[in-house]
Amino acid sequence: MESDNLKAVIEALLFASEKPLLIEQIRRVLDNLEADKIRAVLEELKADYERYNRGIRIYEVAGGFQMIACPHFATFLKKLFRGPQHSDKMSRSALETLAIIAYKQPLSKLDIESLRKVNVDGVMHTLLERNVIRVVGRKKAPGRPKVYGTSRQFLEYFGLKSLEELPKIENFPVPAGAEISTQDALIEKIEEPAETQEEHHVTGETTQTS
Repeated sequence: MESDNLKAVIEALLFASEKPLLIEQIRRVLDNLEADKIRAVLEELKADYERYNRGIRIYEVAGGFQMIACPHFATFLKKLFRGPQHSDKMSRSALETLAIIAYKQPLSKLDIESLRKVNVDGVMHTLLERNVIRVVGRKKAPGRPKVYGTSRQFLEYFGLKSLEELPKIENFPVPAGAEISTQDALIEKIEEPAETQEEHHVTGETTQTS
C-alpha cells in the first residue's frame, strides 16, 4: 500500500473508532503491518494536524490513539454542548472516592471508607457502573474482601496515557499550616480536565457519529 493511502486508511480508522485505537487493532486490519510503521504514520498524522492548526488532534490515550477536538477551541465547544443533556461530570463524592482509589490502589471498600469517613456503597456502585474502577483481586483478610483499582476507562475518561501521568502529591502548592489530601490532589487534576475531557469525549463522539 502506498504511503498516502496508508495514512488515509489509518486516519479513517481513527475517525470511525469510538474508543482509543490500539496499534495491534490497526495491525489486524492492515494484515499485520509492522507496528513501527503504523506508529510512524500516526506520528505523521499528529504532526499534520498540528502543523496546519486543524480543529482535530490525535492524542495517545490509555495505550491507544484517538481523534478528538482540539482543546484550544474549548470555549466554542462548551457553548455548543452546554446543557443538562450533555452533563457527564461526576459528583464531588465520586471524585473523592475515585481519587483515593487512583492513588492508593489496590484497596478494599472498607479501606476507602476508613479514609473518607463515610459509607461509599452508592458511590462505588456508580464508579463501577461507569467502568472507571474495577475489581482487581481479593484482600488477604477475613472474608477475602474485594479490592479495587482504576480501569482503562479511567485513563480514557481523563485523557491519561498511564497512571504515571497522575500529578505527584508533593508537586501541589500547599498554603502555610494546611495539608493537601490525596483526593484534593486528584480532584484538582480531574476537575480541570473534567471540562477539557468533556469536550474530548463529546466532540469525539460528534466527529465520529454526526
